[in-house]
Amino acid sequence: MAEQGASLDGSWPLASLQRLAASAHAEAPPKADDVVTWSARGERRIRVGAPAEIWLHLQAGACLELECQRCLGPVVASLEVDRALRFVPGEDQAAALDSDSEDDVLALNRWLDLRELVEDELLLGLPLVPRHESCPQPLPLVGEPALPEGQAERPHPFAVLQALKESGGKH
Repeated sequence: MAEQGASLDGSWPLASLQRLAASAHAEAPPKADDVVTWSARGERRIRVGAPAEIWLHLQAGACLELECQRCLGPVVASLEVDRALRFVPGEDQAAALDSDSEDDVLALNRWLDLRELVEDELLLGLPLVPRHESCPQPLPLVGEPALPEGQAERPHPFAVLQALKESGGKH
């Protein structure tokens, strides 16, 4: 693929990427028509006095409903990946170059599981703390018990004292 500068693209059902689908909100699992779209393009870069470098340009995207960390409801996350990955002959070389380079470096194996690579990159693209910009329902304050429906809010226990203080202690 890199030798020819070939490109591939396509889509997979989101539910078929099991680790990514498991990240979805429990009440909003991926639907049958939810897909992951992707494209991959190989490249061989010639360097003077050094072996050619093998690169893979990977783009992928998906929408997934995650659990909002504020209200615990479903929040839509749009995942987009656009990576250039450099391949090197072995794990040791990949580890050494990856720590010294800004490029993403992977070991070149005989086979590349593109589906697994796309899923890995999308998992890395998940937001650390998914949340709504503004949650759809008001959040209860910490330690404040929720009132049952139809029950009026009880007066504050010190409201009577406040009223006495404001009236100067006169009834």
